[in-house]
Parts: sequence; C-alpha cells; structure tokens
Amino acid sequence: MKPLESGDPIRLGPYRILAVLGEGGMGKVYVGQDGEGRAAAVKVLHPHLAHDPDLGRRFVREAQVARAVESESVARVLDARTDGGRPWMATEFLTGPTLADAVRAHGPFDEPTVRALAAALAGALRDIHAAGLVHRDLKPANIVLTVAGPRVIDFGIARPEHGLTLTATGQVPVTPGYGAPEQVLGQRVGPAADVFSLGAVLVFAASGHHAYEGSHVAAVQYEVVHGEPRLDRVPPALRPLIGPCLAKDAAARPLPDRIVRSSAPPRGADRLWRKGAIAQDITTREHGLNRLTTVPGGLAPRPVSRRRLLTGLVAGGSVLAVGGGTAAWWSRRSGPFDIPAAVKTPEGKLFDMKKGDYVLGETPAPLWSVPSAVSDATPAPLPVRDVVIVGAPKGGIAARGVVDGTLRWSAEKVAAAGRYLSLSDRLVAAADRDGTLMTFVASTGEPKWTSPAEAASLLAADDEAVYVITKDGRVRSIGRSDARIRWTVGIDADLGKDAASRGLVGQGRLVVTAADGSVVALDTAGGRTVWDRRKQSDDGRARAAVSGRSLCVTGKNLTVLDIVDGKELWRAENPEPPNGTPFFWGPPTIHGDHLYASALNVPLRYDLRTGRGTDWVFQGLFECDPPSPLVVQGNGLWSVAVNRTEGGINVVDLSEGNRTSWVFRIVKNPDRYWITADANRVFLLDGTTLTALPVF
Repeated sequence: MKPLESGDPIRLGPYRILAVLGEGGMGKVYVGQDGEGRAAAVKVLHPHLAHDPDLGRRFVREAQVARAVESESVARVLDARTDGGRPWMATEFLTGPTLADAVRAHGPFDEPTVRALAAALAGALRDIHAAGLVHRDLKPANIVLTVAGPRVIDFGIARPEHGLTLTATGQVPVTPGYGAPEQVLGQRVGPAADVFSLGAVLVFAASGHHAYEGSHVAAVQYEVVHGEPRLDRVPPALRPLIGPCLAKDAAARPLPDRIVRSSAPPRGADRLWRKGAIAQDITTREHGLNRLTTVPGGLAPRPVSRRRLLTGLVAGGSVLAVGGGTAAWWSRRSGPFDIPAAVKTPEGKLFDMKKGDYVLGETPAPLWSVPSAVSDATPAPLPVRDVVIVGAPKGGIAARGVVDGTLRWSAEKVAAAGRYLSLSDRLVAAADRDGTLMTFVASTGEPKWTSPAEAASLLAADDEAVYVITKDGRVRSIGRSDARIRWTVGIDADLGKDAASRGLVGQGRLVVTAADGSVVALDTAGGRTVWDRRKQSDDGRARAAVSGRSLCVTGKNLTVLDIVDGKELWRAENPEPPNGTPFFWGPPTIHGDHLYASALNVPLRYDLRTGRGTDWVFQGLFECDPPSPLVVQGNGLWSVAVNRTEGGINVVDLSEGNRTSWVFRIVKNPDRYWITADANRVFLLDGTTLTALPVF
C-alpha cells in the first residue's frame, strides 16, 4: 500500500479513501472504508478514460452484472456507481498475498498445494461461468491467497456477447502469456478462455516460471498462438492436470467441473493456507489493514497531515513512531476512536545452556516474581505486548511490565471478575460494575471509547466487534468502530453466572462454551445460531481452541470440528480410566500443526489435520494436573503438576527427545493457578503472586 497523492479522491460514495493498493492501465485501486468500518477495494477508472461516457457506463454495468456471481472463491462486488462523472466499483477486501507475490517470495508450490489451488480456482471459474460471465484476466496477480483459500479478484469482466472488455486504443486486451490464443487474435471468447488462463496460472505456481516466455510482448503472444507451453519445469505428476487446459483449440480444454475432479486435492486442503510462510504473510497483511482502518486518517488533527499519517501506517506494514515506548507522534491525538498502534513487544531472551544461562540438571531462577500482585478473584493473566493484565489487589485491573513486573497503570472502576480482552494488541477491554464496556490503551492505560453495553462478562473480540454476555443473560455485539450495539440475541444454553461461560471468534463465528456444557456457534454478522452441540462436558463448561477452521473442543471427549458449519472432523479415542476415576480432557492448546491436551494426567499430542497421534506421548516423562493448560513456548511444553499441598511446573524439551528439562517447584496454591505465555516468557498466576519464568 502507498499513501494518497495529490489528485486522489478523498471519498467515493460511502467509502472514505485511505491508501493506494495498486495501479494499472485502466485505473487505480484504493483501500476504502465505509461508515460501518468495513474495508473494501475501490477501483476507479483513470480520469482520461472516465471522460468517455460509454466506457464509464459499461464499467458500472459490467460491475453490477458481476454481483450475480455467488462463490466463496471469488471476491464479491459490493457496489458500483458513477460519482461526479468518475466511475468506480468496490469489491470485498481480501487480506493476503497475491499468488504472484507468494511465488516470488517463497518459490513454487509443492504438488498438494498446486492441486488445492487448481480445485479452488476451477470452482471459482465454474461459478463465474454459471452467472453468464467470463473473467478474461485470470493471472497470478488477480488471485489472492487468504486464510480461507485462494480467491479470484479484479472483475473487469463482461458477458461473453460483449466481446473484449474495457480496452482502450493501443492497449493489449490480455495479459501476455495468460490470455488464450483466441483472445490474442481478437476473436470472440467464451468460458474456455478462462480455462486456458488457469493452465498458465498453474504452470507458474508449480514451477515459478511462465508457461510462455519471450524477449518482448509480441514474442510471448506468438508463443501462445503457435508455440508449446513450457511444462518441463512442472513436476511430472501435475502435467496431466495442467496440459489439457493449455490446448490451442478451445473445444479441447476441460470444463471447470472436470478440473475440480481431476485435481484430487489432499484431504484438508483448505488448511494448507493456514500454516507456513504464506500464513505469516496473511497475518502480516491482516495486522496492516487493521492498523490502517482502526486509525482513521480522516480524523487526524491538522498538525499531523493525512500524508504523514498514511505514510506511517503503510511503511513496513506498521505505524512508525519517532520515539521509544509511548513517546510517539500520535500522542497528541485525543479522540476516543483515535487509537495508537501497538508498541513493540519486548522479546525475552532464550536461555542457552551452552552460553552459561543455566546449568544442566538445575532450574534457573524466575525472571521476576511479585507477591500480592493480583486479587483473589482475578481472571487469567493476559499478556498484551509490553504489559500483562491482571485483576488488581484493591479492585479493578492492573497492567504490569512484562520485563520486570513493575506496575504500569491501573483502572479501579473495572470489575475484573467479568474478564478482560485484548483488542488487536492496542486496547484492553473490560466492563465496570454497572456494565459499561470500557477500553484502555494497553501500554499506557489511557481511557478510550466506552459503550453502555450492560455487560456482565466479556466473551471474545475480533476486528469488528466485542462480544459480551449481558446482565439479563443474552449475547451482545458492540462495534469497535463506533461503540454501538450491533445485535443482541438469546441462545438456548445456560450461560451461568460470574463469567462462567467463555467465547472465541474465528471464520465469522462466535463460539460460546456455555456453563451447562453446551457449545453454541453464532454468526458474528447478525447473531444467528449456526450450529450447537449439547453436553460436551459433564463437569460444567467445555474448553475450546481454534486455528483457522479447526475448532477443538474438550470435556468428556476431545473433538475437532469445522468452526464454520460444526461438522465433526475427527475425534480422539478416550483412554480407559482406572476404576472409579472421573475422566475428562484438559484444556486444549494448538501450536502450529499440533494439538495438545491432557487425559488422565498425561499430556498427549495429535496431528491437527488428521487426528493421528504422534509416535510419542509424554507418559513416563511427567504428569500434569488435568485442569492445567498446556503451553508451548520456546522449545518447551509447559504444564503444572500439583498434589494436595503444593505443586510445580514441568517443562519438556520438544526439540531433543522430549526429555524433561526443567522443574520449577514454586506453585504454592494448588487450587488456584494458571499459566500463559508470550514473547519467550511464561507467566504463572499462583494465588495472588504473579511470576515470569525464562524460556529455553
């Protein structure tokens, strides 16, 4: 993204223009944000083309027709108009790298990923063609890799009877090397032209090279019409899938449905985009968009120019500060929705025995420990960048520095027992005793926006909203962009009292693990119940963790569900408990491709995608308290083991034979503890003591 320049629009229809996404021969694409805070990609014709009224009307008409496409693999067209004589259209904003960017940055894809890409794109083409349209410009730059899979963008498309779309005199009507021979020759095209483009896209994804190459555009186009595609760098197993798509004769190319069947993507192909380098790219872009849309450039005061604001927002994907800590250029801003960027997280040192950080066979001392740092009724510690949030001893909440445990700020009016949440690592949200939702800058404690939410406890938050349980036992959504109540619904579950229920958000679903053992998933857009599962736990609330679309629920069973539709993906076999021993699964933890949970005092590890147990378990290495969370930090798996009077923390080295490395015999309150971790530190809540432990 780039900052706006002189001549760029400030607003188009309902969209406030924030930054420049890109520019092509026909127009410019901007990041826009509507009044509800939702982002969109807004494409505008170049001014010299906008003067052609026929071209402008055609641009808008074709965009409106494109709204008929219904596909999960296509970016939705949201709106299209002519404002002040300048045509524009807005499409769904997708966060993730383009296929072109991903291959350039990380190299060609492996065979399973290419097959998953082929199936997704062929399905998108099937849906586009079913709406009577031809995309006409499918290429790596028009495919965005999102956490939900590949999505097709840039609907500068037309119905087949319209012929070539939106081309000006002297312009090449297709992207060289990706347009079909009939497009290069200026002939009327049909759906088969998109299949040819798909073949060229798959060659690029599988090899990192274009299917057709030449020293100049004319040479490339000659190869498309008369030459053969370069398949020598494509893995042999993929050539039968890709080769037919590149047939010169349009009638000889397979239909999209056949490509979907032939691609044979691996099981769980939809999860391929949630791990590895591409997943990290997606996360980086999500954070960048969140910073851009949460700090509205149009609300900046005059001393901070719009250009300076946007330059800070988009440079390097993060906001630029001119000083350390909180001494940043935004500090003069005072509006409740003028939210500063998250401060840099101070990474802890990874201890290394070879460097003398600790002695083999001995456990290092804690980094710091503060007795009486928290209240008796505090929820779990919440690390947020440079602070960790806890319930304060004298009431309210307190933020302590992660480096040394010193008190950074406190908010006495907050009812800590109702829980607190991190909002994009920039704000801390909590409710006061009257139910007002309050927010504070995480690093400084500066109060920001509030909402009369009537909140009894907090459930979860995403980029759009904060979700709470109201004092009358309903679930409510409060918008983060305006602090307004978006929806309130009752659900068929006992939510209990005193923050007994919990929530998490993912893939447009708010999942509530209720006090009666039920698990209920609501649509975050409107609060509609999408699916539910009853009696997941015999001893109260079930526990849950999510990664992508995989939702793990533990209680009387360990089950992994699709968070979107609630379908069961796999279930672990329950170990046989000793006679009379009550059995339940402990809280789940997802780290990378693995799922960790304890059963019968033994931590177990599973492949998140397949449900297969790994070739080892921790039995014999150490036991853990069944309610203890399992934390992966550094190279270790951390868990609490307790007896009737005291306990400790056991740490298993995951990198070297899974041996027990450290044992911290420091837990003094076996009935009231919790551990969590962030940035190479493990935080232990032990009664009213807060302790930070080192990581190896």
